Amino acid sequence: MPNRKYADGEVVMGRWPGSVLYYEVQVTSYDDASHLYTVKYKDGTELALKESDIRLQSSFKQRKSQSSSSSPSRRSRSRSRSRSPGRPAKGRRRSSSHSREHKEDKKKIIQETSLAPPKPSENNTRRYNGEPDSTERNDTSSKLLEQQKLKPDVEMERVLDQYSLRSRREEKKKEEIYAEKKIFEAIKTPEKPSSKTKELEFGGRFGTFMLMFFLPATVLYLLLMCKQDDPSLMNFPPLPALESLWETKVFGVFLLWFFFQALFYLLPIGKVVEGLPLSNGRKLQYRINGFYAFLLTAAAIGTLLYFQFELHYLYDHFVQFAVSAAAFSMALSIYLYIRSLKAPEEDLAPGGNSGYLVYDFFTGHELNPRIGSFDLKYFCELRPGLIGWVVINLAMLLAEMKIHNQSMPSLSMILVNSFQLLYVVDALWNEEAVLTTMDITHDGFGFMLAFGDLVWVPFVYSLQAFYLVGHPIAISWPVAAAITILNCIGYYIFRSANSQKNNFRRNPADPKLSYLKVIPTATGKGLLVTGWWGFVRHPNYLGDIIMALAWSLPCGFNHILPYFYVIYFICLLVHREARDEHHCKKKYGLAWERYCQRVPYRIFPYIY
Repeated sequence: MPNRKYADGEVVMGRWPGSVLYYEVQVTSYDDASHLYTVKYKDGTELALKESDIRLQSSFKQRKSQSSSSSPSRRSRSRSRSRSPGRPAKGRRRSSSHSREHKEDKKKIIQETSLAPPKPSENNTRRYNGEPDSTERNDTSSKLLEQQKLKPDVEMERVLDQYSLRSRREEKKKEEIYAEKKIFEAIKTPEKPSSKTKELEFGGRFGTFMLMFFLPATVLYLLLMCKQDDPSLMNFPPLPALESLWETKVFGVFLLWFFFQALFYLLPIGKVVEGLPLSNGRKLQYRINGFYAFLLTAAAIGTLLYFQFELHYLYDHFVQFAVSAAAFSMALSIYLYIRSLKAPEEDLAPGGNSGYLVYDFFTGHELNPRIGSFDLKYFCELRPGLIGWVVINLAMLLAEMKIHNQSMPSLSMILVNSFQLLYVVDALWNEEAVLTTMDITHDGFGFMLAFGDLVWVPFVYSLQAFYLVGHPIAISWPVAAAITILNCIGYYIFRSANSQKNNFRRNPADPKLSYLKVIPTATGKGLLVTGWWGFVRHPNYLGDIIMALAWSLPCGFNHILPYFYVIYFICLLVHREARDEHHCKKKYGLAWERYCQRVPYRIFPYIY
């Protein structure tokens, strides 16, 4: 076990990252793996520092006492630095005549030194392979005389520095200028702290390993349950034959869909914006054309329907499509991890750089993997899965009409399709807001996001529409109106809260946001305490949960299966909320505690 220099609870001086300034801190813990000390500043900010960035308080007090003292030895050293080379070592009281003589001697030394040719350096020796002759010396002297005439100030500075002929006041001023320059350079190029992930989520290595099997199994279980006549939880579906879960044609259709969306992503339409600054200060560029891709996809689907293409093929092979998407997401995850091993340290995700293969593979090792200008994570976040969700819902609507011989879809199916279409269109219309989310700024692109974007979103979020095909529910118009009002309330909270947050993150000084009140933090950012963010700490999560409930209510109350999405969403948001709480407390310190006192409720007002 490595030795540690500072104990827990010890009060020391810690260097603030990116500067040469030291502040009083308290050691809270020590990580044996990364050899980093976790220290806490007086304002509550906690940082991980290397041992070289920490010093004892006594060393600062000792330096202060030495600089303020004026002992004879110090004074004699100061005088010796300004003494000429020919002056005797013993100092004595100088008379005025002696001072004048000394000044004249000093001038002579400067003149003689200025006219003397410099000693040949190693480079000169290597160049001429010997000492210069008398002619070369005369030429060198004449050249130096010409340079002396052209640059007297520069040569004088060199002589003063070489023979320490400056006054103590000039030396002190020069040291101050040099110190200021070093501070500026340190601020300009701050030392990057260790980016190793110390706190593991999802149960660490064992938990992430199990999730890679549990998530695909959950999707398969839900889809098989919806196929049954009695989709109750106690009626476990029979396991299908393995060969029935795979069909090469279905996998080919999925690949065609994926590359079809990639083609739309590469079209030079839509504006190009910059994302938030990365850890190295660099900003990546993103093309905002998701809504245009949605319109082009709608036109393509409309063309297929016009030529009598059977879209309910998607319903008949729904399980095979889910398996194909899961296989593709696994292959994509393997590619992402292999390429991340060659990525520079600054491109790795702060949450997926633990050094453990399974954990980093699951959470994502590289933050923003790109092939040229093609951002893989940003593309998968909104395009194949989110737009595919709408196409699946449409396929379920057409399948319901065909299976039940209906000329019009049921009111329940119309509500589910309309609510979820609004959600997707809103996400694509406000595509730029995705750039400020944790998925883009913090999480790496690994199995978690690849599976979530390509499998979980399109095949689990469409669970209500898939359920209604085999289990139709008739609802009245008043009930439909009440559910619509509930969905509108959730959407209003969700959109207005996210708009406040995104606009404030982009430009806190915007005059349109002057009505918002904030709590300042040590990081220079502010915490909103008015608007929706003064009502609960995560109002966007509250809107999400209300909308999820409105999507499930058209399915009735015969079975709990359609409400799986609501239960899952609550669990997911509670987990995210806990992660956000921990992250913000560590980042903002005392300011976050003040914010929590000001806004006590997390998601549900007066409840949680």
